[in-house]
Amino acid sequence: MILIADSGSTKTDWRLIDSEGAVEQYKSAGINPYQQKEEDIRAEIMESLKPQINHEVHQVFFYGAGCSSKDNIASLERVFTEAFPNAIVRVNHDLMGAARALCGHEAGIACILGTGTNSCLYDGRDIISNVPSLGYALGDEGSGAWLGINLVSDFLRGDMDSDLADKLVKQYEITKDVVLENVYKRPMPNRYLAKFSRFLFHHVHHPYVSALVHRGFTLFMEKNVKKYENFDQLPVHFTGSIAFYYNNILRQVAAEQGIILKLVIESPIAGLTLFHQNSIIER
Repeated sequence: MILIADSGSTKTDWRLIDSEGAVEQYKSAGINPYQQKEEDIRAEIMESLKPQINHEVHQVFFYGAGCSSKDNIASLERVFTEAFPNAIVRVNHDLMGAARALCGHEAGIACILGTGTNSCLYDGRDIISNVPSLGYALGDEGSGAWLGINLVSDFLRGDMDSDLADKLVKQYEITKDVVLENVYKRPMPNRYLAKFSRFLFHHVHHPYVSALVHRGFTLFMEKNVKKYENFDQLPVHFTGSIAFYYNNILRQVAAEQGIILKLVIESPIAGLTLFHQNSIIER
């Protein structure tokens, strides 16, 4: 039994593959060791995930945001070893998950564009270059959190069209105090900010919204994709809810920037499942 996870800041997709290649699927909240304590992650796994699984797990492949440092990897390995004591545990950065899901064994540029962002140059086996995303406070241009930051900032400063501002107030009862409370005092402010991307999507044809999304994607291409050698000759792939739902604008921006945009998928989990199913067959 192989348990695979693709985890972002908002949600985690799980797949369990048996020796015949059959698949079961589960969901849980997002897991990010940069933003959560080890005991909170342990509680999420033991109370939310494990009761869903009625099989003995022999291997765990976890691909997650915040899994680039040795300390964070060790923390997650402890949690999974406790939850599945007979399993071999492998923790990888979500960027490796995206690269394997999007590129398989081919070279390309793999990008994550969801609540947060990331990107890498992948040679078909390893990540050979990575422009740091820096997180929602310092970067993550075009992400759900970035869109939310700009939306609420424009609203609070009166830089948004009144018709759209009225709809925002009606849907969220948004005020300055509510925003500041959620951004500066409550945990996971990136999740709070990213939730406004749903509002933007429902009003994507509004000139303000389309311009905001277009600006975010242009910045992402300039500050990430175009930093890689031969970016205009390699296929560029995207995964993540923002890339998926704003696919038309993303492809427009890519064409304007001379970027060869290929796959755009909502989640890497299907590609990762295929990757590990093939590994079972090859064994």
